[in-house]
Amino acid sequence: MNASNRRIVVVGAGAGGLGVAARLARTGGNEVVVVDPAEHHFYQPLWTLVGGGVFPKESSRRPMQDVIPAGVRWVRGEVTAFKPEENALVLRDGQSLGYDALVVAPGMQINWGQIPGLKESLGRNGVCSNYSFESVNSTWETLQRLRGGRALFTFPTTPIKCAGAPLKIMFLAEDHLRRTGARQATEIVYMCGVGAIFRAPKYAAELVKIAAARDIAVNYKQDLVALRPEQKEAVFRDTDSGAERVEKYDMIHVAPPMGAPDFIKQSPLADAGGWVEVDKHSLQHTRYPNVFSLGDASSLPTSKTAAAIRSQAPVLVENLLSTLAGRAPRAVYDGYTSCPLITGYGRLMLAEFDYDLKPQETFPFDQGKERRSMYLLKKYVLPVMYWQGLIRGRKWPWPIPEGQPQHG
Repeated sequence: MNASNRRIVVVGAGAGGLGVAARLARTGGNEVVVVDPAEHHFYQPLWTLVGGGVFPKESSRRPMQDVIPAGVRWVRGEVTAFKPEENALVLRDGQSLGYDALVVAPGMQINWGQIPGLKESLGRNGVCSNYSFESVNSTWETLQRLRGGRALFTFPTTPIKCAGAPLKIMFLAEDHLRRTGARQATEIVYMCGVGAIFRAPKYAAELVKIAAARDIAVNYKQDLVALRPEQKEAVFRDTDSGAERVEKYDMIHVAPPMGAPDFIKQSPLADAGGWVEVDKHSLQHTRYPNVFSLGDASSLPTSKTAAAIRSQAPVLVENLLSTLAGRAPRAVYDGYTSCPLITGYGRLMLAEFDYDLKPQETFPFDQGKERRSMYLLKKYVLPVMYWQGLIRGRKWPWPIPEGQPQHG
């Protein structure tokens, strides 16, 4: 079967969608179409540093038309339905778009409305969040006004984009308060909806030590369920007992609940949790062989980070092209992901691990320790790797080389 002259549709122009589209376009011979309604593309990993006052939020945004890969057609539309039996999808304007192969990478949906009192309070009464371009400035503004009291930082029970991000802004806030002389007057509390501070045990152990050394209280299995912004009160539910507790705050940074986009959850592509149901090694859909997925909307059981996409994209592209050519997919994704865990201004641990939560570290030293060099990597090098490497589908040999796909 000839793999050329096929139409490959990519849903989503985030890191995963653009990176895959760029790689596919360079292989030649196929029509590559990206479907996304957004006017801008955002480098979301920068928002931690925006919330910490290091960068202006505008440096995280570029016009979508400037990042669509050469040779790729952009359909600026919103997908409302998938018809995998017909190899087609439907856009909000009623247009039907057929495909020979489909890549689903629309990212995650932030469900602000699931917490009563949250959405309307962002930027007011001490409520802030780094989790959107519109709200990210509220974090630094709130932090600058804080002179003492209680600062809460939340982590939900749902999967979220970059599970380390709520910790990062908490550590930056703690460092900022020390530098401004307000730390002694401020109680810092991490309200973690799950039972561990971080998934990978090696890095979790060190994070627990750092939190204790900096007098940060950590409460586990406490899920934010409501805000009472006028009273500056947050309601948490114990995930074991169901008991509720009310916490007063002067500042609260909220990591909101997230999930798969509604149009994915309601589609034939979804698993029971609403994610695009793919094999965790091949990234191929378990029921529709010409459908693939990567990134945040996929069912891949790994942390949802841009770094994970660096390892997922080459596997997906190789297996998709093999499928179009009538060959069985052989490239294997091992679950590699990475999280640059900022622990203060000028300090960072670079967590890298696989499906088994075992470290897969790049550098010839223990990355489970805070280092200034890793902070500089995050601040100056990773943005360049993102804009010039990841979303352009380019291999980037230094400082973190792209691993070659394994083959089964």
